[in-house]
Amino acid sequence: MNENNIKKLLGKKIKELRIKRGFTQEQLSEKIGIGERNLSKIECGNNFVTAETLSRLLNALNVSAKDLFDFDYYKNETDIKSEIINAIENDEVDVKTMYKFYVAIK
Repeated sequence: MNENNIKKLLGKKIKELRIKRGFTQEQLSEKIGIGERNLSKIECGNNFVTAETLSRLLNALNVSAKDLFDFDYYKNETDIKSEIINAIENDEVDVKTMYKFYVAIK
């Protein structure tokens, strides 16, 4: 994963969390002490956060650094299918429980 991918993924995650928490860009930028335009650039993946801004973001969004940087959520469909198939083939998941989830959501 290169630096640009990390900036894009982090920006996407920050935006998702901001919206989930009900903040506008203006509100969050005020809360963390940066300009709204700078926050926009971070969310677009054009700028990276400083350590100081990162710390304030974690507090404002009430999230851990581990959760903020967990990008597995953005795996592509092929990788997800492969991971699920491997988990089933290697008996890493309870197939009956997995089937119940499948039936519930289909």
